[in-house]
Amino acid sequence: MATHLRVCDEKNLKDGDIMGFDYEVDADNSTRKANKRLLIAKIGGKIYATDGICTHQYADLSMGILNEDEKTVTCPLHLSAFSLEEGSPLNPPAEEQLKTYEVFVKPEDGGVYVSLPD
Repeated sequence: MATHLRVCDEKNLKDGDIMGFDYEVDADNSTRKANKRLLIAKIGGKIYATDGICTHQYADLSMGILNEDEKTVTCPLHLSAFSLEEGSPLNPPAEEQLKTYEVFVKPEDGGVYVSLPD
């Protein structure tokens, strides 16, 4: 079963927006917490969610460049681009894929939610 994490209000997320969202997860069999970061982007009315840290080196992808036509985000550190749809790296130096997540909007509260695996 997935955890549904509320990340923002849909009305506050416009086409072309890119944002980071921090959250905590259990680590080491729930004895401590670990910080994680998501990247949230909206293109053409569709909202995407991926891991928010570049897989090559620690860089916040929400500080990167969003390409709406290609549906990609480019890392601000070494310029690796990632597909927002699949998470795949499109050029070096990144070689590992970003995790992508299902996103939905709850009409009853207007919130944008990301489904995280348990």
